[in-house]
Amino acid sequence: MRALKAAVIIMGVLIVAGTIALAVVIANRFSSRAAMPAAIEASLNQPAGTRIVGIAGAGERVAVHVTGGGLPDRILLVETAHGRVVGTLVAEAPVAVPTR
Repeated sequence: MRALKAAVIIMGVLIVAGTIALAVVIANRFSSRAAMPAAIEASLNQPAGTRIVGIAGAGERVAVHVTGGGLPDRILLVETAHGRVVGTLVAEAPVAVPTR
């Protein structure tokens, strides 16, 4: 009987501790999502006369469609966490493939 009483007390303590731990984890996850990231000031480093035509989300990056500035239309991939351009897509004329 003594062993049963000890087992019930230990299990009760574990249930209470688990419930408290779960509440703490849930509270931490909600508070971390509510935190606003720091504002980032960045430059796309494009020539004068460049205009932004459109912006679209691309995962954790932003695709910025730009035109003008003496360059062909291009899409800049900007990493939002650091505000830097990580890639550029340029559509060029297709190369003619010789046929036999």
